[in-house]
Amino acid sequence: MSKFDDHVPLYRLNEIFARLGADIADTTLVDWCGGAMKALAPLIDRIGREILAADLLHAPSRRMHAFACQAMDDTPIRVLDRSGKDKGLGKGVKQGRIWVYVRDQRPSHRRCASGATAGTAPPGAVCRFSTDRKAEHPRKHLSESGGILQADAHSGFRELCEPGTDGTAQFREAACWAHLRRDFHDVWTATGSGIAREALDRIGKLYDIERQIAGQPAEVRKAVRQERSAPRVAAFRAWAEQQLGRIPGKGDLAKAFRYALNRWGSFCLFLEDGRVAMDNNAAERGMRPIGVGRRNWLFAGSDTGGETLARAMTIIESAKMNGLDPQAYLADVLDRIHDHKINRLDELLPWNWKTQAAETPRSDAA
Repeated sequence: MSKFDDHVPLYRLNEIFARLGADIADTTLVDWCGGAMKALAPLIDRIGREILAADLLHAPSRRMHAFACQAMDDTPIRVLDRSGKDKGLGKGVKQGRIWVYVRDQRPSHRRCASGATAGTAPPGAVCRFSTDRKAEHPRKHLSESGGILQADAHSGFRELCEPGTDGTAQFREAACWAHLRRDFHDVWTATGSGIAREALDRIGKLYDIERQIAGQPAEVRKAVRQERSAPRVAAFRAWAEQQLGRIPGKGDLAKAFRYALNRWGSFCLFLEDGRVAMDNNAAERGMRPIGVGRRNWLFAGSDTGGETLARAMTIIESAKMNGLDPQAYLADVLDRIHDHKINRLDELLPWNWKTQAAETPRSDAA
């Protein structure tokens, strides 16, 4: 927990334990982390299969931010390279990547004012490690998945949303309004453009509606969106097409408008399905702990360390998303996993878990 949730590097833990009188080598701590995640591998794999079977997923995206030359939503990590073959980040260091896939419909699943609930799919996150960011990785990760994918622009995800030879696509793409808003915001802050400011105001009105229906059942959200958001979305498109004919075609503002108009169907999907969010912020939240962690532990010690990190983040973040104390959860499942029957593994999933004490019948003895 100190390493993967509190983001404390193992060499610091070694120093902390030494002050307490326990001289535990950092290599031993590495072995403990790897051994724990290996012991929990069947449970972590089960979490992954359950999450990736969802018909609505958030996925990480890496769209180049045209106005600041900055990669958005990227999750690279530095990995020590003892082979000496990879010189990309300097001698002995290479770049790996953590991919995060999230099932999180809580804005539409929370209890609404009437006391009704809308849906039962619990939230969770799946992390995968790769040594590069080639499109083959998301294709492999999502090979058995389908439905709606909330992602943005990475070629691997884009290909999953393109029709195949039979005319059907594996996924329908739900585009991210937050990314689009960010494009206009960067133009506005850089140039003070009144057109960019109006685009922000128009998108902001859509988010105002979303805040009012947060926590409502999916069918309620869809009905409100059809009545109130759909006319604003249609008006935004007409206005965008009008502005595009008036501004320089090679400017950043025109690029933002073209990005929206070229993928308009994906930007409108949230109007058709009340479960779909307007943006991909759920995946961004899932990636945040990795961003915090890499500023502290700086790198993974090896590709195996990257795999250990991905497994740890899967089980810890899924536990936290389900309201659990992740340390209590991990302590309990590590205590039970070796003796737990494999055909009852689902009992240990974060959304099903009960402490061992809670499952043990109380004795009638005084």
